[in-house]
Amino acid sequence: MDLTFNKNEDFHKTSLAELRQKLGRIAQGGGKEKIAKLHEKGKWSARERIDYLLDPKSRHIEIGALAGEDMYQEHGGCPSAGVVVVIGYIQKRLCVVVANDATVKAGAWFPITAKKNLRAQEIAMENHLPIIYLVDSAGVYLPMQDEIFPDKEHFGRIFRNNAKMSSMGITQIAAIMGSCVAGGAYLPIMSDEAIMVDKTGSVFLAGSYLVKAAIGESIDNETLGGATTHNSISGVADYKAKDDQDALDRIRKVVGSLGHKPKAGFDRMAATEPAYPKEELLGHLPTSPATPYDMRNIIQGLIDQDSWISYKEDYGKTILTGYARIEGWAVGIVANQRSIIKTAQGEMQMGGVIYSDSADKATRFIANCNQKRIPLVFLQDVTGFMVGSKSEHGGIIKDGAKMVNAVANSTVPKFTVVVGNSFGAGNYAMCGKAFDPRLIVAWPSAQLAVMGGKAASQVLWQIEQERLIKKGIAIDEVVKDKMIQEITERYESQTTPIYAAARLWTDAVIDPRDTRTWISLGIEAANQNPDVAPFNMGVLQV
Repeated sequence: MDLTFNKNEDFHKTSLAELRQKLGRIAQGGGKEKIAKLHEKGKWSARERIDYLLDPKSRHIEIGALAGEDMYQEHGGCPSAGVVVVIGYIQKRLCVVVANDATVKAGAWFPITAKKNLRAQEIAMENHLPIIYLVDSAGVYLPMQDEIFPDKEHFGRIFRNNAKMSSMGITQIAAIMGSCVAGGAYLPIMSDEAIMVDKTGSVFLAGSYLVKAAIGESIDNETLGGATTHNSISGVADYKAKDDQDALDRIRKVVGSLGHKPKAGFDRMAATEPAYPKEELLGHLPTSPATPYDMRNIIQGLIDQDSWISYKEDYGKTILTGYARIEGWAVGIVANQRSIIKTAQGEMQMGGVIYSDSADKATRFIANCNQKRIPLVFLQDVTGFMVGSKSEHGGIIKDGAKMVNAVANSTVPKFTVVVGNSFGAGNYAMCGKAFDPRLIVAWPSAQLAVMGGKAASQVLWQIEQERLIKKGIAIDEVVKDKMIQEITERYESQTTPIYAAARLWTDAVIDPRDTRTWISLGIEAANQNPDVAPFNMGVLQV
């Protein structure tokens, strides 16, 4: 190992330590005192419920742990969007679990909470996974009702998805383990089966105070909508559980009885470990997003050893394409190459930039993977498409559009890992969030933006400079430097992987050494849905 390798490794280990510390704080939800208050009521926290529900020592991944980070500070914050979402095994069956965190504003729904719940449902619908709701929520966070109530991607979309999943035959099980109020009452009752915890679970369209105000009736919440009422009088619930543990045990039994359905049939064979230990992966990744490196070294740390088959290796070299296996699953990999490339004509091509020949190669490879029913993995470290007169005259827009078309119309499952830069149209062409990857994760080294902070500041300064010149105003170098610095700092604060994950532009910021797990579980989830539509590119300018 050389000195640069060791420096890279130390740098990324420090970043990961900071990430773990942040995730540890987020896992406390509203804090230890509020968790203790739940325990006093005989209730478990959201994460305790999930830990008990999942098979012991089984692998699972958490979606949106960083959602809401550094958002809504004027409202006291919303750690992990006030809801915990995992994909994991229950009775050896891969499921999506959604648990309201009652320690965060009593489990109230912020705008990001709705977005995260919709993401959980989207994953269940795409992959035909059973979804379990552990309900404990005060409903919509009223001070922000205008940002969560009426629109297509707001609160009501949850119930629309309940109905759609039911028609698709996707199992939905709800455990009402705390409050379930107003519109939120429909979520568990639109599920296939509803379990209520005695004395702590309650369901009603309006609580006792609102009932008193609306119709003058005096009644306590337990009598109005407690577990006994809804199991023996209204028939709203299907089971009454004595406590959290009893409710979770019932869910495990129900999931364990589910029948098995046909699968998509994605190919898998016995897995082998990568060419080098996963601990060495960090050393191959540079500390700076501007430093060239060989993406092939990263790929070899992610795939099963000796499984790589390079496709068009000597053509379009700023994108690497090839077949491989990850934990035994057959995959097609599309990866940006950050090395400086020398073409057969002796020209030097910038690493991380998509040229016409690279786009052409990637388009053909994506089509091949769709024909062969091979899931696609995109490794992003892209600054965009090549610009300038030579590229424009050569049809870079046309070639880029073909690649975007192939990604958009691809019907095999797609998985995206943002390794480094993810800028501009390069984000789109390399299957950014807008192009429906089944899972999209970022490494701590990632940056997501229209362009980098330095480039943005120079562009905006040139616009400002032209404005000043037209007005005959002398350019002040001090003002210029200050403006460029402010723009750069603002852009860089908005390009971090934490900023992106907080807004659910990605599903998670992960340790690079966990990438194989995420992709493998993602393909296993995708394999549960047998419906893979035919691939059709549509109209193209050839």
